[in-house]
Parts: sequence; structure tokens; C-alpha cells
Amino acid sequence: MISKWDHINNKIEHYSANACLAPVVSVHGCAVTTVEGIGSTKTKLHAVQERLAKFHGSQCGFCTPGIVMSMYALLRNKPVPSAEDIEGCLQGNLCRCTGYRPILSAFQTFSDSTSGCPMGTSCCKLNGAEKTEGNLELNCDPHASSGVCFSHYDPTQEIIFPPELLTKSCELASKPLKFVGERITWFRPTSLDELTSLRKTYPDSQLVNGNTEIGVETGVKGRLFKVIVNPSAISKLKEIVADDKGVKFGAACTLTQIKEELTKMVKTDQSFQTQWMAAFLEMLHWFAGDQIRNVAAIGGNTMTASPISDLNPILMANESMATFRLHSRAKDRQVLMDQSFFPKYRTTCAEKGEVLISVFLPFNAKDEYMKAYKQSKRREDDIAIVNAAMRVVFHPGTCKVLKFVAAFGGMAATSVMPEKTMQNMIGREWKEDLVDDFSKWISEDLFLDKGAPGGMVEYREALVVSFFFKFFLHVKSCRVKEGAKDGIISKDESSALEKPAYNLKQFGTRTWQEVPPNQPEEDKVGRDVQHVSGIKHTTGEAVYVDDIPQYKDELYLAHVISTRAHAFIRNVDIQKAMMSPGFVTYLDDRDVPGTNTVTVLKSDEQIFAKEKVTCVGQIIGAVVADSQAHAQRAAQLVQVEYEDIDPVIITIKDAIKHKSYFPPPVRLIDGDADVAMETCDHVIEGEISVGGQEHFYMETQAALALPVGEDGEMEIFSATQDLDFMQRQVAASLNVERNKIRVRCKRIGGGFGGKQLRSWLVCLPVAVAANKCGKPVRCMLPRKDDMLMTGGRHPFYANYKVGFMNSGKVQSIKVQLFSNCGHTYDHSVPILSVAVAKFSNAYNFPNIHLEGIACKTNVASNTAFRGYGGPQGLFVAENLLNNVAEYLTIPQEKIREINMLKSGDITCYSHKIENPQLRRCWDECLAKSDFYSRKTRCEEFNKRSRWRKRGLACIPLLHFLTFPHFLCQAGALVNIYTDGSVSVTHGGTEMGQGLHTKIIQIAGRCLGIPVSRIHISETTTASVPNASATVASISSDMYGMAVQYACDELMRRLNPIRKQFPELDWNNLINKAYMNRVSLSATGFYNMPGFNWSWNFDIGKIEGNYVQYYTNGAAVSEVEVDCLTGVHVVLQTDIVMDVGRSLNPAIDIGQIEGGFVQGYGMFTMEEPLHTPSGHLLTVGPGAYKIPGFGDCPRQFNVHLLRNSENDKAIYSSKGIGEPPLLLACVVFFAIENAVSAARKDSGLFGSFRLNSPATAESIRMACGDKFSKQHEFHKSDGNNKLPWSIRA
Repeated sequence: MISKWDHINNKIEHYSANACLAPVVSVHGCAVTTVEGIGSTKTKLHAVQERLAKFHGSQCGFCTPGIVMSMYALLRNKPVPSAEDIEGCLQGNLCRCTGYRPILSAFQTFSDSTSGCPMGTSCCKLNGAEKTEGNLELNCDPHASSGVCFSHYDPTQEIIFPPELLTKSCELASKPLKFVGERITWFRPTSLDELTSLRKTYPDSQLVNGNTEIGVETGVKGRLFKVIVNPSAISKLKEIVADDKGVKFGAACTLTQIKEELTKMVKTDQSFQTQWMAAFLEMLHWFAGDQIRNVAAIGGNTMTASPISDLNPILMANESMATFRLHSRAKDRQVLMDQSFFPKYRTTCAEKGEVLISVFLPFNAKDEYMKAYKQSKRREDDIAIVNAAMRVVFHPGTCKVLKFVAAFGGMAATSVMPEKTMQNMIGREWKEDLVDDFSKWISEDLFLDKGAPGGMVEYREALVVSFFFKFFLHVKSCRVKEGAKDGIISKDESSALEKPAYNLKQFGTRTWQEVPPNQPEEDKVGRDVQHVSGIKHTTGEAVYVDDIPQYKDELYLAHVISTRAHAFIRNVDIQKAMMSPGFVTYLDDRDVPGTNTVTVLKSDEQIFAKEKVTCVGQIIGAVVADSQAHAQRAAQLVQVEYEDIDPVIITIKDAIKHKSYFPPPVRLIDGDADVAMETCDHVIEGEISVGGQEHFYMETQAALALPVGEDGEMEIFSATQDLDFMQRQVAASLNVERNKIRVRCKRIGGGFGGKQLRSWLVCLPVAVAANKCGKPVRCMLPRKDDMLMTGGRHPFYANYKVGFMNSGKVQSIKVQLFSNCGHTYDHSVPILSVAVAKFSNAYNFPNIHLEGIACKTNVASNTAFRGYGGPQGLFVAENLLNNVAEYLTIPQEKIREINMLKSGDITCYSHKIENPQLRRCWDECLAKSDFYSRKTRCEEFNKRSRWRKRGLACIPLLHFLTFPHFLCQAGALVNIYTDGSVSVTHGGTEMGQGLHTKIIQIAGRCLGIPVSRIHISETTTASVPNASATVASISSDMYGMAVQYACDELMRRLNPIRKQFPELDWNNLINKAYMNRVSLSATGFYNMPGFNWSWNFDIGKIEGNYVQYYTNGAAVSEVEVDCLTGVHVVLQTDIVMDVGRSLNPAIDIGQIEGGFVQGYGMFTMEEPLHTPSGHLLTVGPGAYKIPGFGDCPRQFNVHLLRNSENDKAIYSSKGIGEPPLLLACVVFFAIENAVSAARKDSGLFGSFRLNSPATAESIRMACGDKFSKQHEFHKSDGNNKLPWSIRA
């Protein structure tokens, strides 16, 4: 949070900002408060920190400090915020773990000024209610304020603004500043004269207010701007002046400042004059987040001249005036903001040296109407796909158009005005035939080429027409309200004007089975224990790899990566890099003392590419320098010469065409699908695609290598899920034995499978660099490089043939599953095999023939991702069943019930179903969600609503835990010290899933001591060797049992002493044992029984026990879709999950919510896109969108199944990390049902193909109405251009 004295309004101003974008020099004279400054474990927690931790609002914790500070800044300005304020302040924050709901629950307590307990530790809530058999199932919500004790928030106790800054505020505000850096000179003038003088001296200087645009250009794209001028201290440029004609904004007015002033004006005057204000405010709400709005200025947004600017179309449509000043000119120049204002891409009509000083927006007049629209991939904090502002003026007292002004973003290289259409509109009556005519005119004015930057050309063209249709109805509605007699608003039309349901407040319930009433209070197994690092997450004290303090003489590494998808490396020129400041050395394959080959399952990867590259992002070399900035700058200067190789294979269809595969094909065969197909009443065929997904863990790949200095030893700090793999690969690359390599990991800022194997991309180069230089070497990948290099979830394509009976019973299925593996093998075939095995989900398909084919392409290697192939396989099966239901006109839920597995059935992977909890989950979910009543309400809603549709869907889940036999082993080390404290080390890594918390709970029960006496420091190969990776929802099972075995061994040793001295408490017992020379250190080793299977891919048979146990579940989701834009809102999601006897209900529910929202992103929003030449376009949060706070279901209910036992895992628990993600496809099918309802209104019946993800583009174009069908088949310009983007 940045605080400064506002000398114009004479008050202290507090605001949040992005630290990564705010230059240090920009906060001169300000007070900067970080998360460490508001509270810590050493002093006292702030209320925000305390509540977020107690409401289980952090998991990996990497995003938590930013979330804390966003909320803290809000409270400093508004101590009792509304729910809308809270969601608004978090628009600029992202979290990949929690699913957002617990964060919102924690912060919504601040909406009540009386919340919190003044009694502190004496609070009655700490004692808990007495538990009896009659109340074992409670609405015990760990995230409800009624069940959590937290301190009262007193805003009078906040940190004061530094007095020394207050006394010097006038001096600081009036003093011009100049800072000279290594490559950049930064000025802060305090008057317009100084500003124009600087522009005269430095005509190519960049004017930067909030650095929100230039910061991205320099930090992400590596551009250099040698002179930067910051006008934020010029009072004249901060003025907002209103007169009887309109409002003038100084060019340095921030968007937050404008929002506050316009809100006041609209409240006092809601007449026709302020229509542009309402449009402006609506657009500002969706414009980035508070952190950007607080510093970004209207002048910067205007002069950046972005073709997708949210504000410029409004300025143009309202015929605003821009005022420019030039130092050598006596009079200011005023320019109308029309099409000529933006002559070409990223260019304005400003003359050399001119400065924009203000923008004037005139009031609207009577008989004038204005509205603005925006569509983006994600509702909140996202750039526009298309935006628009339209204004119409009628002849007084008529519906005849006098003037029509429109401006669109995202439809050309600039914000564009369709001038021919605007001219054609003049004189026309505002009647229905105008919509069709507008559609014809605009398609000629705003035609997009097939290869237009941004892609989605059909969708963008359809949006323009849809926006006009909305505007047409808006104007018509306004006129009807004003008493016009030239028309009425029909029900169909009014549905296009309804306010979206995402304005509803978020809420939900969580229930589970409480522990037995006789369970000792100190036994925390089964209780909602707070994450052991939760408080450290909220205070910023949790240490990640890049938080480790810098070592003496430490160096930094930056990768040199391929820019070609398939090419020979002809030359690498490092001369310019060597001349760069801070350069130390360059690395390539010649510097690897051991093997340059990386072996995952096959030896087909190289640390440094030697002769050729096979994807964009492949490592060619690395630069080592004395700092991060110097290393990254030098790496950009390395020049690589290539010779392209054909073909370049990007998509699955490309691979099929060129027969580019990784053998062997994966087959699973049960029964005789061909013979059974002939006996079926009906047979249908189809195909479907499932897109990939970026892991988007908050902490990018990071490693730090420290040469120990003797015997070739090296210590590696790595953010990895598989320390054993990293140790093995580092030892091989350095040509030393593994006992010389120690890999350590304290915690990971999110992994999701992406840090199981691909961590070598950082770990091995830094190890080689540290070995060569003899000094510590660190690297943390920039987000862009991480996304380019590390791959993600495998995209799938499937074609299928299904035979079924009139009853709905499926008798035969034949499916081919193709996966896009990328350029190397990685884990692709095992992932494909899981997709094949989990295809049948919860259903009994008696005759099935599945074949999986792994496609080798020229994209970054795709790898393990939460679900490990399961989500893709399950999605194809669920889609297939929906097609059967549609064909037979039988409800989808009935088709699922007809085909659902029951006790005694044998699955296609040869496992007998015994006493399944599947049907219980299904029935409870339908009942708790009130499914059938809501289905009726959805149908009724759809009958009366043409342009907004609702969809409801339900799916069951039978998720089985499986793992390679040799990996089903786990080790642990438990040490008891003479003061009675206990240290536990095990082979699993903590990455937000609460593994360490659960392990401590288990150890506490085994040893009979409070969990506060038990500590887990880190995971290291020095303590637990040969550990299996922390993956597959199996770590609590394995490492929990290993810790139990170690504790049991310790208790076995202690029992004789306890029997001899029963009066001893724990501390004295341990001291007595030590004096009697009893070993207080024990290892535990668990060899998971029952797993011993083999899969013959040739004949398609699995022999042995492939399944350990099932985690069952069911989900119901309801959505509302705007058929004109493709936007959807998840109104409600209900999940019933069988987790056995939960070790920690709060953590398990957090995993369910977080996994579901991550899966929701996969199936609806997240869309990796490549160019036809193989470059990944969706790099960084600006282009790749994960769900935000506003995407969380408006009502999110999670229930843990009662009385479920599991004798295959520790304390009858079950793995829960992956299963909920698979359930998220229920949202996709709810969307599909809503789209189906829209299609029926357009006369389109029967099944249709909707690929995953169901993005706004896919939804809109599938609705099949007259507006989308006009652009369904894009007109060609005859040049046969390649599309701008493709899905791999």
C-alpha cells in the first residue's frame, strides 16, 4: 500500500498498487507499507491477516500477501466496506489454489463493524459446543463467522502516516525530481512549463503516470525507454472541473479519482446529461483492478492509443475534446476525438513534443442516448476482445435519427468509427428493421481479415452486431420509460436488457461429520486445524526459494531459448552478450561435465539443445551474470542463427496427417464392441476436442544451487514436487554420485503436477552453472518464459462410436483418444493410459474398445497436471452420454443413472465394485441441490427469456487411486528431542495441499501430544532418500502411514518406561528415556499393499489390482448465459464428496473448492493458443486467463459424505487433491444445456458439437441466432491467410 499527502485535497491518500509495476523512484515522498509492516508472528497479527488464516483462506500462500494488502488498503479508506467493495478491491488479485470462496468469507466479516470478539482467548467459541451422537452432522462451517473466533477490528489503531513526511509534504510536492539510473533517466516535473520544456528537450521521452503500460513493455517485452517523465506531481493535470457544458479531466487524473468524482455526480444528477458518466463508470468497473486504476491516468490511457482501449471509444462516441500544449506555442491546441485522432496503430495525432493536458467530455442532451459495452475472456481485470460506445441523437420529439456516433475497439488497428454506417443511420426511424440494415452496413465497414491479430474474427464481428442490438433495445426501453408511443418492449427484448446475475453476493455452506464426542481434545485428526503455515502466509514470513537471502558472490542465470519450432542451430553468437554489464559466462552443452541427456521415462531431452531445436522455448544455452536484470538483458542479446526444418507439427490434426506419434498405442478392451454394436437399437458417431491448460502456479519455476566446496558436493534448493528425480538428474549432469547432491524444499508456491518433472528446466542449468563458476547460482523463471518452456495439460481429440438401446442403456463404445504430447515423451503415454482407464468414470459399459494415441508435435512438452489425463477421458465419456440423452430425448440424469455402476459390477479395468458410496453421493447431491425443482425453474426461465438462458447439469464421479507399483513406497523420519519437542521429516512436499498439516495431526495422535509440539521444517533428500513424488492424491496415504509407523516404533520403545513410571508427563517421560539411553529417533517405511498390476497395451487388458480405492462424488451446477455475448455466470454449485473419514475437513473442503475452480477454468476459460508457426501466444496473465474472484459460483455448497469408511488408507481417509477437478466439467455441460435452449429458440434441434473449453466465443457462436449465423462462415479476402491463432 502506498500512502501520501494529497496537497490538493489536504488529506492522506492510501491506495494499493502493483509492486512489480511501480518504479521505486515513483514513491519518493510516500510511505510504503508491505505485508510485513502491518503484522507478524513476532509482534501482532492485523485483523486481515488473522481472519484470512482462521478462515482457511490460504493454501500455497504465494498469492496471499498481495490479497492481504488489497484488503488492507480498502480498510484504510473504508473501515466498514460492503460486499461489493470487497469483491471490487480483489479484482486485481489471482489465486490458483483456494477457489476464492474462503477468502471472500473471511473478508466479508469486515462488512459488519461489530464482528469479532473483544474477549480474545476467553471467547466462548474457542471452547466449542458439546458433541453428542444426535448432532454429529453439523453445519460446522470453518469459514462461517458464527463458528470462528477472531479479533475485533479497530480502525483507530492503524499505523499513522509518518510525521516527517507530513511536515515535508509541501516541499516534496513542489520540488522537481531527477533520477539517473544505469540506462534510464527519470524526471518528475511539478509544473506544466517544466513538463513541456522537458518534452522539448527530450521529444522521444515517454510520459508515464502509473507505469501500467510502459512497465509491461519493459518488464515483460524487454523494451528500453531511455527518458521517462512522470507528470503526477503537476496539480494542473490532476484537476477535475465541471461547468454547464461538461466535465474536464486533467490528463494525470487517475481512473480511481475519476471514478469517485463521477460517482458523486451521477448520484446528484441522474438526468439525460450524465449518460456518458454512467457508461464511463460501467467501463471503469471492468477496467483492470484497483491496483491499476489507482495509478493509471486518463491521459496515459488515451495517448497509449491501444486498439482495445476501454475508454477511448467512449471519448470518441461522446465527441470529446483533447487539449494539447507545446512549449514553443503560445496557445493550446484543441482536437476533436474522432477517427483522425488515432491515425494508425498505437499512434495519436499529437505533434512532436506536444503534451496532452486535458480531456473534455460534454454533457448529453435531451433526445440523446449513450451506452458502452465490453466483452473479454474473463469478466474482471481483463483486456477487451471487443468494446464499443454508441450514441444516438433524435430529431426532437421523434424516433428519427439526427446523428449516430459509434466507436469500437478490437475491430481494427485503432479504436475505429464505422463512418459509412454512421452516415447511413442518419434519417432512419429507430425501428426493428434498422437492426438488420445495421448488420449489413457494419459488416462492410468493420470487416476482419482471417488472419487479423487477436483472432476470433467471426466472434468479434458477431459481437459488434450484438452490441448494437443491445444498444437498440436500450434506447427503445429508455424511450418507452419516457412515454414514447412508438413501440413497446417485448419479453424477448427485455431479456437482452436484464442485469447479469454476477451482481449477486457470493455465499454457500459447508458440512461434514464431526469427530466423536469422546475424542480427546488434543487429538486433532478429523478436526478443522488451520494450515500450519497459514499465518506465515498472511504475514509474508513464509519462505519460498526466491525468498532465501542472497549468498555472498551469488550469480543469476537467464535462459537462452529457441524462437523456432523446428530448426537446425547453425550458429550462436554471444559477442553482444559478453559486452553487457555484469556478464560472467555463457553455458551450453559443452559445459555439462556429465550427461547432457535428461531421462524422464525416455532419454529424449537435453539440458542444452545441441544441434537442433524441436519447439519454441527449448533451452539452447544460458547466460550467467551478477544480477537478475543483467542476466536477462544479456540473454536477450545472444543471437542464434537457424535453418528451418519441415514439417512444423503443432496440432493433433497435423500429427495425424504426418503420422507423428510416440509408440505404443494404449488399448483397453472389454467385451466385443463390434459384435455388440450390431445388436444395438441405435448407433451414433461423433468427435470432440478438449483444450490444454497452463498450470499457472503462482510461484514460477525456481532453483538455487550452492557448491559446497569439497568432494563435488552441491546443495540444491528447488521448488519441485519430486526431489528424488531432481537429485538423480543433477548427479548425472555433474557426473557425481547421488550422495553428493542434497535437494531441499521448504514449500512450493503451487505445483499441480507442473513441478514434478519440468523443474529440471531450471534446476539442471543452475547446477551446471554453479559447478562451472564455483559460486551460488539462482534462477526464477519470468512468467513468460515459464509458460513458454514448461508445457501444460495435454490437449485431446476424440472420435467415437456408441451403440445403445431404446432404454438408454449403452451397450457398445469405440473411441480413439489422441493427445498432443509436445516434442518429447515426458509422461505422455502414462497420462494417456490414465485417460483411457478413467474414461468409463462411474458407468458400466459392457463392451468397450478404447485406443489412445500419443501425438508428437513441435510444441513444449506437455506434462503431468492435476488429474493426470483423467479430466480429458471423463469429459469425452460424459459428452457421449449427453448425446445419447439428446438422441433419445431422455433426461441426462436418467441416462447417467441407467448406466451407473452398482455393487457387483466389474469395470473395464477388471475391478469389482463392492459397497460403493457412488450412489449415495449422487442421491444426496440431487437432494441437497434441489435438482428437480431447479430444473423445472430453469425450463420456465428459458421459456420467458430469449436472450438469457439457464442450464442445469449433474455428473457423478468414481475416481480411483492408482500408481505404479514400484512408487508405492514412502519414508519418514521422526526425532524427539529431550525437551519433548518433535521433528518430523517425510518425503512429501508441501505445496498448499496441507500435507504437512495432516502429517502433524497424524503424528500428534500417534504420540498423544499437542500438535503445537510437532514441527516440520522442510523436505530433503538428506533425511528421506528415494522418496516418491508428491502427486496423484496419494501423499497423505503414503507418508501419513510412514509417519505412523515411525511414531509407533517410538511409542513401542517408550512404553516400558511409561508402564514403569505412569505418573510422568510427556517431557519427563522423554527425559527419562534419554537418561536410559533409549533411541528417540525412528524411521518409518510404508510399502503400500495391494498394488501389483500390469497392462498389456497390445491386447488391451489389465491384470492384477489396478485400483487401490475409490473417491466418489457428485456435482450439480446451474449457469446463466448471455446469448448475445457468450458470457456466463455460475449461479450455484453443489458438491457431495466421499473423502472417507476426513483427516482435516477444512483442508479437504479447500481442496474440493480449489480443485473445482481450477477445473472450471480448464473447461470454460483457459485456452492456450499458438501461432501456426508454433509460438505460444497466451503467455502471462495479460493473455492467459484463469478464473478470478468474480468467477467463483455465486452459491458454492460443499458437503462431505457421512459414515464412509476406507480401510486402505490412514485413519480411513481418502485422497482428495485431484477428484474435484474432474467434477468441474459439470459447469461445461450446464452451459451446453443453456446453449441448447438458445438454439431451440432459433429452430435448431438435436445435438451439436461444443468443444472444451466453452469460452465466451464458443458459447456465442454456438447459440445459432441470426446475428451469429451471419458471421458463422467468415468471408475470405482471397489471400488464403493462415489464422492468427490455433489450438494445439
